[in-house]
Amino acid sequence: MAADPKAEAALALHRFGLGPRAGSIAAVASDPRGALLAELDRAGAGRVGNADLLTSGTAARVAFAYQQAQRAARQAERAAQQANPPSSAGSPPQMKDQSATPPAPAPMRNPGPGVPQQIYLSEAKARIAAALDAEIGFVERLVWFWSNHFCVSADKGNVRQICGAYEREVIRANVLGRFSDMLLAVESHPAMLIYLDNARSIGPDSLAGLRQKRGLNENLAREILELHTLGVRTVYTQEDVTRFANVITGWTFVPFRQDPVRGGEFEFNARMHQPGAQTVIGRGYPDAGMQQGRAVLAALARHPATANHVAGKVARHFVADEPPPALVERLAKRFLATQGDLKEMAKALVAAPEAWEAPRAKLKRPGEWVVGMLRAAGVTPPDIGPVMQAHNLLGEPLWRPPAPNGFADESAPWLDGLTQRLDIANQFARRLGAEADPREVFEQALAPLASTETRQTILRAESRPQALALLFMAPEFQRR
Repeated sequence: MAADPKAEAALALHRFGLGPRAGSIAAVASDPRGALLAELDRAGAGRVGNADLLTSGTAARVAFAYQQAQRAARQAERAAQQANPPSSAGSPPQMKDQSATPPAPAPMRNPGPGVPQQIYLSEAKARIAAALDAEIGFVERLVWFWSNHFCVSADKGNVRQICGAYEREVIRANVLGRFSDMLLAVESHPAMLIYLDNARSIGPDSLAGLRQKRGLNENLAREILELHTLGVRTVYTQEDVTRFANVITGWTFVPFRQDPVRGGEFEFNARMHQPGAQTVIGRGYPDAGMQQGRAVLAALARHPATANHVAGKVARHFVADEPPPALVERLAKRFLATQGDLKEMAKALVAAPEAWEAPRAKLKRPGEWVVGMLRAAGVTPPDIGPVMQAHNLLGEPLWRPPAPNGFADESAPWLDGLTQRLDIANQFARRLGAEADPREVFEQALAPLASTETRQTILRAESRPQALALLFMAPEFQRR
């Protein structure tokens, strides 16, 4: 634990938040723990208040209409070409003026990003704005953690246009609520149903299954057990995966052509649901339609293996790659005692001495580091493009994880990207050099934690951009 109040405040902002911004260290120095708890209790914590952002259903329908219009335009263009094929007979007519230069072809017009990408970028801008506006960023970090735990990918099918709404509707809405509520909201959201292929999973003995060749898909059921709740290789078997996959058949979304008003929204389709009772992890569930799946999810949310799995991941994310066992045990016990109250588990994290005493050895993930630079410099970028590009170059493209287990929360996978971080630190420093005084940024963001060597290196820099780049690359700024 840091002895100096300002050092402890800086530790709180780097370890639990998104890094200091102007005045934040001084603001929380009198009671860092109290400041973290106050952020949890703030009205609307974790929410994004932006009336211009679309619901997932609206975004899905708008994107579908755009895609249909694009398809119709391509078909019309092909039909026109077939109706008026270019003439190939004979030689081309001679130009009247043989010395004249033929006109240059008209430049192709850049149509800009399509509607799905426009929606994606609007959501990204709102997410970054929320991170920059946060006093500490503890709740934002919780949002980012759970969004990665229950990740979907914008690179899959029609997820791009709804991944931002997914985070707002199921992660932000439940980030300080109960795990069971978040779990149900996640697994019944079209983004997750599309990403893990459950939207088209059909029970073999269902009405639809008896008439179609498509059948059961186990992807979502497996990832719920392995990644979202119990953890890999714990208390379930392959038979449990298959039975659970049968339980959640029929969890899909309304077809766009069937219902233009509700298309893209969740529905339980009884015609696709596998009939009959199922046994999952030793417990029987009668045939009750969608309620059968809700009951399994509720049981998984209460399971001790889920408490241990979630507690270990929270401790690893905030504190250390190898979290103290005592901290994991504290969090798991609090999870079970409060029936999965995520706010209470976050409070237990703040109160745990192990969370403060662990060395600052954990490398920040790229997104945290990029946002930390902007917060430290006090700059809100007018264009989201450079921020998104930085995420891409550093291997953590927003809402585009490489696999259903999300982006790595250990330091080792990110070490190879330190060279790219240096390049990006230099680029950001050149852009911010005229706006941010490196000495002020250093005092506001890093001074209480900085070694003498780091201080001297930054203060002896030959230029403002160089000083900022050195600050952003300092070990104390890179780690939490």
